[in-house]
Amino acid sequence: MSLSDGGGYGGEPGGPDTGGQTRTRLPDGGGDTYGSGRRPRTGFSSRNLITVVGVVVLLIAAIAFANRGGDGQGTSDGTAKDAEAQSTAPTGTKPVEGKNGGIATGFAKTEQGAQSAAANYAVALGSDGMFKADSRHGIVDRVYTAQAAAQLKGRQDKAYSPEFLRKLGLDPSGNAPKGMTFISRAIPVGTKVEQFGNDKAKVAVWYTGLIGMAGPGSTDPVRTDWQTWTFDLTWADGDWKITEDSQKSGPAPVAGDIPAAGAGEISKAVKDYGGFTYAR
Repeated sequence: MSLSDGGGYGGEPGGPDTGGQTRTRLPDGGGDTYGSGRRPRTGFSSRNLITVVGVVVLLIAAIAFANRGGDGQGTSDGTAKDAEAQSTAPTGTKPVEGKNGGIATGFAKTEQGAQSAAANYAVALGSDGMFKADSRHGIVDRVYTAQAAAQLKGRQDKAYSPEFLRKLGLDPSGNAPKGMTFISRAIPVGTKVEQFGNDKAKVAVWYTGLIGMAGPGSTDPVRTDWQTWTFDLTWADGDWKITEDSQKSGPAPVAGDIPAAGAGEISKAVKDYGGFTYAR
């Protein structure tokens, strides 16, 4: 059975031609002796419907792919993937539960949680609080395991000696002279999971630092530095804690051509602009 030109199936109404008669087909119109004319199509054809459905499916797939973000998961043997670093992406996990002495606590027991802990610990350990014995001991107790903290505090007390502090323009207690502002900050640029698994993690934090004395007549102006700080972390007492750490210089970018700010502007900026709680 084939579709006829007139839009109906089979032969023309009236049955097969007989007696050698010839029939003449009149132009389509409102109707003719052999049936009604061609009716306009309304609505979607099957082909149009399939096309629309296909476009919708492609849009949904594109949106899902764009929102995936990096999960930062490691391989089964506990080492990090050999792949490009993933930028910060929402995971649905609350980054921290609270703060202890101004330091974020309660990180998730995940790779993202370990990275958040490492970034925030770098900020704490790079702060000006490390140059005063009491606040330094408090920071170390909060971010290191109890065993590591006990071993570290004595060595640090020797490292932050009166002679070392004097070179920075501080008195033996770590205080800046009147009218001067001592600045020490670590600003994480990115984190990298080097190992993860079995309640252990190794995370490297690439950061830039500010350190120096701002004020009239300062002989140690505030300058920038670039370092990579690597932390060995363990899960202890419901949070990530440092067991060991190490630092190395760089990688450092080429310095820009922005003119250096004056001491007063730097001092004001440090007072006006607070730091961040870092989280993945």
